[in-house]
Amino acid sequence: MNNIIILKKYAFSYLSKYNTSKKNIDRILRNKVRRMNLKKKDKFILYSSIASILSDLENNKLIDDKNFTQSKIHSLSLQGKSKISIISYFVQKGIEKNLIEESFENLELKNPNWEKESAKIFARKKRLGIKYSANFEKDLAKMARAGFSYNLSKKILES
Repeated sequence: MNNIIILKKYAFSYLSKYNTSKKNIDRILRNKVRRMNLKKKDKFILYSSIASILSDLENNKLIDDKNFTQSKIHSLSLQGKSKISIISYFVQKGIEKNLIEESFENLELKNPNWEKESAKIFARKKRLGIKYSANFEKDLAKMARAGFSYNLSKKILES
């Protein structure tokens, strides 16, 4: 019982510092239990209590995948990330595909050319384009590796 309280406190502490998805906090709590110096029986009890801890966190609205995806899409696009790299990030964090698509649709409605703005930010941060570099092909390759389309990259680098 005491270990369950410790695990809850750890979850609250983590959530006070970071905004995360349900799947990610589940992974973090499982890693915490694995690192604890306990008997197998006690670890099994803690593993089985993780689901109830997650449901409590969800009921208290401390974890919400929809809010997480919307806020993270906004912040990552301001950092100059492409749609492909943002989707990859969400898949890593265990967000469902339909939730990702829904969040991108909302973003497209609010700001239809967000990816172009994000590509401009990326090019400025990496010092790409006519202003900074003479090697167009290398700049184009950097943009492609970052996940931006060929046409969008070409427009950004030529301007």
